[in-house]
Amino acid sequence: MTTLYGYFRSSAAYRVRIALNLKGLAFEQAPVNLVKGEQREETNRARNPQGLVPTLETDDGARLTQSLAICEYLDEQHPEPPLLPSDTEGRARVRALAQLVACEIHPLNNLRVLKHLVGELGVDDDAKLGWYRHWITEGFDALEAMLIPGAGSGDFCHGDEPSLADICLVPQVYNAERFECDLSAYPTIQRITANCRALPAFQQAAPEAQPDAG
Repeated sequence: MTTLYGYFRSSAAYRVRIALNLKGLAFEQAPVNLVKGEQREETNRARNPQGLVPTLETDDGARLTQSLAICEYLDEQHPEPPLLPSDTEGRARVRALAQLVACEIHPLNNLRVLKHLVGELGVDDDAKLGWYRHWITEGFDALEAMLIPGAGSGDFCHGDEPSLADICLVPQVYNAERFECDLSAYPTIQRITANCRALPAFQQAAPEAQPDAG
């Protein structure tokens, strides 16, 4: 059985859960509590030398890390439904949208960065929240512009079927809502997120639906 090592509120693990669900793949979950620091323990580092989540352990024993790499692995192993368009320009656009979230927004706002701001640099809660909201605004301003009608978006980030871009978008919106960011300036992001959240694959992957959420 495929096993996903993750944490219910990890954006990166959330992405992989969505991908697995869209592919209709059965998997077990093995929680790694990031708040308690379990990601830094030797057992997790043996799976993931970065001391992070997610790690996907396949049924043949392979251990895969980095959420975008895992999602593309799943897409190559299980081509239907596709997470990337069939044309090269479309694939480049979807990857750009996904990477804007996964490589530009998320790394600046993940748990270990926020803990470093507070614990090592002495930033107070108001300044930490300001930091978070600043990078959400920077990233979502660009993302909203890239999702304008005519650029390739439809019901979802690219066309009318969910893709790797939507897999990255929804967890980031979840985080922005958790930190009470004002999303009123992003109607397209909100519309696409609502369309995604109407699908069972996204509903089943939501943090509140995970076994370690309690």
